[in-house]
Amino acid sequence: MPLDPRLTPARPDLADLALRGRVEAARYVAGEPRRVVTPSAPLRRAPSAESGIDTEAVLGDAVTLYEARDGFAWVQLVHDGYVGYLAADSLGPADPAPTHRVAALRTFLYPAPDLKRPARAHLGLGSALVVTGEAGDYLEVPGGYVFAGHCRPVDAVEPDFAGTAERLVGTPYLWGGRTTLGLDCSGLVQLCLEAAGLTCPRDADQQERALGDALPDDASSDDLADLRRGDLVFWRGHVGMMLDASRLIHANGHHMAVAVEPLRTAVARIREKSYGPVTSVRRITPSTGS
Repeated sequence: MPLDPRLTPARPDLADLALRGRVEAARYVAGEPRRVVTPSAPLRRAPSAESGIDTEAVLGDAVTLYEARDGFAWVQLVHDGYVGYLAADSLGPADPAPTHRVAALRTFLYPAPDLKRPARAHLGLGSALVVTGEAGDYLEVPGGYVFAGHCRPVDAVEPDFAGTAERLVGTPYLWGGRTTLGLDCSGLVQLCLEAAGLTCPRDADQQERALGDALPDDASSDDLADLRRGDLVFWRGHVGMMLDASRLIHANGHHMAVAVEPLRTAVARIREKSYGPVTSVRRITPSTGS
């Protein structure tokens, strides 16, 4: 099988030491562990602020660093394997490991345990925090304080991933986005499944291959029968999630937002205007979640 360039830390001049013998490169290095220390960090396909965004890392995400040069770091994200370029100043030491995650859609980092102080930063759902102390209703973290009611232990999960998606209705569409400020179709699915404690690839085609069990062929035909909450509906290059037997939630360019609509409405429009027919429907259960 050819290596997926999205998931392969290899360039003609530099590659992961573990790939020696599998790819040709002028030099091989062992990557070094780092962690994202900014609220979010766009991962780009080239070391330029003008380059397109493939995905985003958020506070606390672990990465493997292969090179830092000219203000950019060439990395691989640990949670989904995606390779690309982050701003070098968005990275810090890998340790200590996070203890908590942001469970609210959004919260703020304050300079003191006081809601009247000007916030230093905005943190989104899934951001990972290293809690070093408590001060009343606030948790002390590097750089400030976060309201404790917006956080949960790092291993806490939200098993109703469709419910998490519903909380995100109205979030603007953003190509490559995977934060509560902007999401694309597969970013929405990934964010919700990871909140449920499930490993999820980044892109729709990867998700279609890796997640859950494929329903019978007739479930992805025009009949689209016997669907239930949490089922994933795939097109070539697009994915949405069922809220029940008839309603789909998805981040999409038609609404330019995370929106809920009848599945049949989405199927007809997408077939006519963009990605063609439904290619499969996949069902995630505790035994089939990736």
